[in-house]
Amino acid sequence: MKIAILGAGKMGLSFSKSFLKYELIKPENLHLITRGQSKISKIAEEFPKSQISTFEETQELDADLIIIAVKPQDFLHVTENFQFTLKENQMVLSIMAGIKIEKIQKLLNHPLVVRAMPNSPTLLGMGITGYTAAGGISFSQLINIERLLNSTGRSVYLENEDLLDGVTALSGSGPAYFYYIVDAMIKAGVEMGIDENLSKLFVQQTMLGAYHLINNSEKNLEELIKDVASKGGTTEAALKTFEDHNFKEILKNGILNAEKRAKELNG
Repeated sequence: MKIAILGAGKMGLSFSKSFLKYELIKPENLHLITRGQSKISKIAEEFPKSQISTFEETQELDADLIIIAVKPQDFLHVTENFQFTLKENQMVLSIMAGIKIEKIQKLLNHPLVVRAMPNSPTLLGMGITGYTAAGGISFSQLINIERLLNSTGRSVYLENEDLLDGVTALSGSGPAYFYYIVDAMIKAGVEMGIDENLSKLFVQQTMLGAYHLINNSEKNLEELIKDVASKGGTTEAALKTFEDHNFKEILKNGILNAEKRAKELNG
């Protein structure tokens, strides 16, 4: 299989590394395309055997699969400046937030489009990706796509494309919500007189341990919270503050606003 990646940024390069790590493609069958000439030398250091070019230099794409990894705001500009046309049998995989399959098909004048929404832990092979496909794509073609996506973590097929905006808000943006909460916890530790590095250690290990408890316990989240929050204790005092300030509602509304923004990106 030959793969071309339009937009060799963090996510595009992350996908490339996973494909090569699991030997799903050969380095010489990977074509990385970037907007800026200045980035080429750095990318070449990481991918010495792969083809690297700018959009302007790319006259044709000799690839079975083309992955679109540009920012959604840049997609229209990119399509207006293509120097090539897609061949009938080439597959397109979009990992852009918000841009629907129908719009991609229209702008590329090409029917074979799969749309996916990964998240940043794909950088470590621990991501999760929701994906869906246009009509006319065979089961075997989808299996090939899923194999590639699974190299970056886990993937989930969704029949309903509209759910991908929710996936974008929930897991695509999700890591930032956790970083935000972790940052607040570390800063609280510092305010209580704990050294910043030590506070970071306590919070990170607490987060890791809590994840494993969620993953391995048969109890639901409410029961797990009760296990920690004894009557009249310290945890209860913290949770009461969260409830008094509608923290759960604020967090939920933030995620719903992320979904709203994902829908707006389609234009």
